[in-house]
Amino acid sequence: MPRGEQMKLGVFFHPTGHHVASWRYPGVQADAGINFAHQVEIAQTAERGKLHMIFFADGVGVREARMEALSRSAQYIANFEPLMLIAALAAVTERIGLVCTASTSYNEPYHIARKFASLDHLSGGRAGWNVVTSGEDSEARNFGRELHYGHAERYQRAREFVGVVKGLWDSWDDDAFIRDTASGVFFDPEGMHTLDHHGKYFSVRGPLNVPRPPQGHPVIVQAGASEDGRAFAAEHAEIIFTNHILVDNARKYYAEVKARVAGFGRAPDHVKIMPGVSATIGATEAEAKAKHEKLQALVHPVVAREMLSTALGRIDLSGYDFDGPLPDLPMRENAGRSTRENLIDLARRENLTIRQLAMRATDARGKSVVVGTPAQVADHLEEWFTTGAADGFNVMPPYLPGAFDDFVNLVVPELQRRGLFRTEYEGKTFRENLGLARPGSRYGTPAAAE
Repeated sequence: MPRGEQMKLGVFFHPTGHHVASWRYPGVQADAGINFAHQVEIAQTAERGKLHMIFFADGVGVREARMEALSRSAQYIANFEPLMLIAALAAVTERIGLVCTASTSYNEPYHIARKFASLDHLSGGRAGWNVVTSGEDSEARNFGRELHYGHAERYQRAREFVGVVKGLWDSWDDDAFIRDTASGVFFDPEGMHTLDHHGKYFSVRGPLNVPRPPQGHPVIVQAGASEDGRAFAAEHAEIIFTNHILVDNARKYYAEVKARVAGFGRAPDHVKIMPGVSATIGATEAEAKAKHEKLQALVHPVVAREMLSTALGRIDLSGYDFDGPLPDLPMRENAGRSTRENLIDLARRENLTIRQLAMRATDARGKSVVVGTPAQVADHLEEWFTTGAADGFNVMPPYLPGAFDDFVNLVVPELQRRGLFRTEYEGKTFRENLGLARPGSRYGTPAAAE
C-alpha cells in the first residue's frame, strides 16, 4: 500500500446476494436476476457510497449439479447477460466503474474489443473487463466442444486474446476522427492502424470499427490464483480479485504478486489487489449473528454439500460421512485452484467436518466472511489494508438489498471517519478514480500522467 493511499472498494453483485440461501431471506427480491428496477437500485446505492466499481461475474452455461440441489439455487441460473446489463446501468449512473466478465474461451477478440470499447464510450470512460478463461465442461458443450480446454492452454489462449484486444483498442489515434464537414474528410488516414495479427490461436486483421476508448484501454480485472493465473494477472491485470479467507495467506499472495508485477516492468502500485469479503452487519454483534444464523438456517443440507463440492473442484462428496473429516481429495485439471486450497486450509486449521466446512462455503463460496457491528467490519478491513494484505476489497453482500444498504449506510461512513476511504469521486473515468494512468497507444500516443 503506497503511503497515504486510501482503500479501493467495489461491490460484487449476485442478484439476490452471495449467500446461497439469500433468495429465501425476508425482504429479498427473489426474481432479482431479471428485475432491472432492482439492479438500478443497488447500482445507485453503490454510487451513493462512492464505491469504485460494480462487478458482475458470469458463466456461459447452467452448471452441472445434482438436480435436488440445483433446483434449490438461484445463483447463475436466471440472470441477465452482464454486458447488456451494465450498458443499461451506464445510463442511470455517472461515476462508478462498470465491470463484467467475458470469457476468452468462448468469444472472439474482435467481439470483446468492440463491445468493451463501445461500453467505454457509452459510459463516459467507466468500463472494465473481468478476464476469465472459463472452467466448466458444461460451458464447452454450449460451444461445440465435449470438453473444456486444458488449464495451460486456457491461459496461453488468454494471453494472446488479451494482447489482440489491446491492439484493437489502439486501432485509431485519439484525434483520428476530425469530421471536417468543410473539407469532407471524416478521419485522418494517418490515424488509422491495422493490427494484422497472426498468432497460434487467432488471426485478426483489424482495424476496430470503434474509436479509441475514452480510457485508452478499459480497465483489466482478473482473478488469477494458480501459477498460470498469477503470471497472467501480473502481466495484464490492473485489478486482481482474490478469495483469501486467512489474512496471513493474503499477505503472502500480495507480496508475491506485487513482486511479479515489477518483474514485468510494471509499477506494483498500479495493480490493485482486492480480496472478496462478505459482511453481515448489525447494530450489535448479537444482532449481526442473529441475521447470519437466520440465513444459515435457510440452507438445505443437500445445497450446502453441493456448494462445497463445486468449490472443491466438482468433487463428488456423496460417498463421505457428512459429519466426518474432510478426506484427501483428487484434483481435477480444470478446477479452480485458489478457492479449493483456501477451503482445505481452513478445514485443516480448524478441524472442521465436511458439514461445517460446507456451511462456511455457503456464505460467499469460500471468500472472507465477517459478522459484526460496523466498527468490527471496519476493523477487519483496516487490518487487511494496513498490513499488506489488500489495496481494497470487492464487497460481496450476503443478501440484497438489505446487507448492502447496511454496508453503505454504516460501514462506509466508519471507514471515512478513519480516513481510510474517500468522501467524493476524484474524477470522471474509472481509471481516474482508481488513480491509474491512461495507457498510451502502441502507435505513439503517450500515456497520460496520473
